[in-house]
Amino acid sequence: MPNRTKGTQQVKVNRAPVLTLWAAVVAERLGFDRGEALTMGRAVAGLNAYAKGLALGIYKPSPKTVAGERKRMPVGEVLRIDLLRRAVEVERTPEGLRALTKGRPISPDSVERYLEGKFGEALKPVESAMVALAKAFSPEELAAHAYELYEEFRPAVPPGVRGWGATGILDLDRIRSLARKAADG
Repeated sequence: MPNRTKGTQQVKVNRAPVLTLWAAVVAERLGFDRGEALTMGRAVAGLNAYAKGLALGIYKPSPKTVAGERKRMPVGEVLRIDLLRRAVEVERTPEGLRALTKGRPISPDSVERYLEGKFGEALKPVESAMVALAKAFSPEELAAHAYELYEEFRPAVPPGVRGWGATGILDLDRIRSLARKAADG
């Protein structure tokens, strides 16, 4: 269970679940359904764990193109989607698009359990703050700047090996202030 301060304004958590949730929120804002978005969020966090350079994506989703691609893709076909500077491989399954890890579709339920375990009772307020931030941008602006936004609010951890898996403070007021700043334009 994460440590949290009074009023759930700050949550002590490592970066992986923060990135997982943010990427899922961004994917939903870009037109993916909840299950699709959760699996993509998990894949982004996994790719980010070992990738240092920018990933090259060949598909930049928008709500219109996502709907069309989803319908045209045969079940079992793999597609690469650019999300938060990572090329996420997704496959069309009978349930919808699912990001892949080690060639297998990720279960949205497993991602939900992961996020619930990492954030505990802070999950709803954290997700609410992230959704408000995502909605402060058009889908096109969000797709272009989602990773930079993450860099603005992610928990601070020590550099290098010492920071690997370390927890830091996720400040919800910081996320909310970024949303207000974007809305004020």
